[in-house]
Amino acid sequence: MAGRASGSMLRAVRFCLMLEGQEGVTWEEWVAMATTAERLGFEAIFTSDHYLSVNGNRERGSSDAWTVMAGLAAVTSTIRLGTLVSPITFREPAVLAKVATTVDHMSGGRVELGMGAGWWEEEHTTHGFAFPPAPERFERLEEQLAVIHGLLTEERFRFQGKHYELAEGTFWPKPWQRPRMPIVLGGQTVGPWMQRLIGAYADEFNTVGGTPEEVHARFQRARAAVGSVGRKQDTLTTSFMTWCFVGRTQEEWRDRVERAWQKDPKAGPFDAYLANLEADCIMGTPEQAVARLRAYADAGVERVMLNHELFDDLDMLEVLAEHICPWLSS
Repeated sequence: MAGRASGSMLRAVRFCLMLEGQEGVTWEEWVAMATTAERLGFEAIFTSDHYLSVNGNRERGSSDAWTVMAGLAAVTSTIRLGTLVSPITFREPAVLAKVATTVDHMSGGRVELGMGAGWWEEEHTTHGFAFPPAPERFERLEEQLAVIHGLLTEERFRFQGKHYELAEGTFWPKPWQRPRMPIVLGGQTVGPWMQRLIGAYADEFNTVGGTPEEVHARFQRARAAVGSVGRKQDTLTTSFMTWCFVGRTQEEWRDRVERAWQKDPKAGPFDAYLANLEADCIMGTPEQAVARLRAYADAGVERVMLNHELFDDLDMLEVLAEHICPWLSS
């Protein structure tokens, strides 16, 4: 990225790009976004893992998230690749472990594995996935984490749980990254159950939305979980995902918001849509965006996943890299 502008900085932030793959991102757009982000120095590109448009536009197509990551592994060389997040209801744990490991080798060790319990019933029923009640999905997530961690790190592994059973065997090859690729867990509620999973398995805790004060409180609970099992605090990265609309001028960033609003069938009146975004998104001119990002950095955000809704708009990446990221990057 461009050299850092002069001025004080309290905390460094690493910048990642996030695309909602289920909202009709074409392969050509994926390649353009990933290669541009790589050229500009973004650390990673993430995709959601959905099979239906969350915004309710059923005409939008969705590609398989891990197939996209495999393709991007072949056309990039430095940018990291990951899901935010893969529902455990879509794949058996050994399948998810094998897919992530395969892409890790294809990319030369650039994969990050985001995992979640799954939340959207319609997406499951229309694609033939079982959708158990929430307590069972949470149990399955915990077991999948144990299985995947064991398969990726142990020479021989067996597992007997409530929902999964694996006879003793070997899993080969192991990931390119050792002992395994980073595992990302996330949420807005960090209760005792999530704390247990963070302490045992998470290399990164990611949260979506919220004010800097709310995000800070979530991070404190995540870090308490790490401390409770005797891990060093630097073994957990704390990150934040939110939407981003920035421009060199007020007219430029508002134009981006208006284009996103026009694409969203559930957006409602524009003024209400804008007010909702302003609550916790990165918006405005470079000065406004830097001020908002500094508040999140002070709240403990070490990486930010900037969700970009305009898949053909490469210029916003240029704005970020030239006018915003240098003020907060290390």
